[in-house]
Amino acid sequence: MTTNAVILGSAFEAPELAGQPLAPVAVNTREGTVILHRVAGEGGWALFRHGLPHRYLPHQIPWRAHALALAEVGVEALLITSSVGVMVPDLPLFQPLRVVDLMMPDNRLPDGTTCSVYPEPMPGQGHLVLDEGLCSRALGAQLEQLAAAEGWPLAGDAVFAYVGGPRSKTAAENRWWAATGAHINSMSVGPELVLANELQIPTCVVGVGHKYSGVPGRSQAMDVRSLKRSLVDARAATERLALRFVREAQPVPFGNAIYRYDGTPD
Repeated sequence: MTTNAVILGSAFEAPELAGQPLAPVAVNTREGTVILHRVAGEGGWALFRHGLPHRYLPHQIPWRAHALALAEVGVEALLITSSVGVMVPDLPLFQPLRVVDLMMPDNRLPDGTTCSVYPEPMPGQGHLVLDEGLCSRALGAQLEQLAAAEGWPLAGDAVFAYVGGPRSKTAAENRWWAATGAHINSMSVGPELVLANELQIPTCVVGVGHKYSGVPGRSQAMDVRSLKRSLVDARAATERLALRFVREAQPVPFGNAIYRYDGTPD
């Protein structure tokens, strides 16, 4: 049985997934202890990116510890989910968008350190060499099939821009990201995608737009109440697909490589 996992965002606030109970498990890593949640009877895992209950703002998330915990329990296929801002007019809200590429040009975590599971010299370290890109194509094809089987087909492919937060983006920033070729953005995903690849975990990403960001004629009220309601809608649309992924995703080869200097194998 493949060990699959899903990363869930701020819209998820209870230890369950589409009615399926989740059991907390403490996993120790060199970066600290992480609470993962086991999907009962499925052999899979859920990671609540902001903690459960919600306690981490985006810049406080222990990104390295989270990635190392997923590797520690043997995750072989990972789905990252995120509620996102949509920066182009031809992509819909509240429908699944498959992320096909990442824009994170400075490759840094919010604390200013390099986004890597090797923050200092250590055995087995190496360069991540992107042969197919950060998003697994084979796993992305499965995601398309699983979404269709769920009756919630993918609404398009998107380039994701990572912007660290914890504040939202200015109108000028949204216009700049869109002009550089990005379609959607959020305050997460980027570090998770990079770190999972360094740990050789094939990964795919689904974003669900809950608002338009900087799109002329598509602006909407985003007071606290409206934002909360939009996140609830995004959760309802995401959790069934997430559970199906944990249950049904099949193993795929890792499409990239780690170039090491000490002779250890990939």
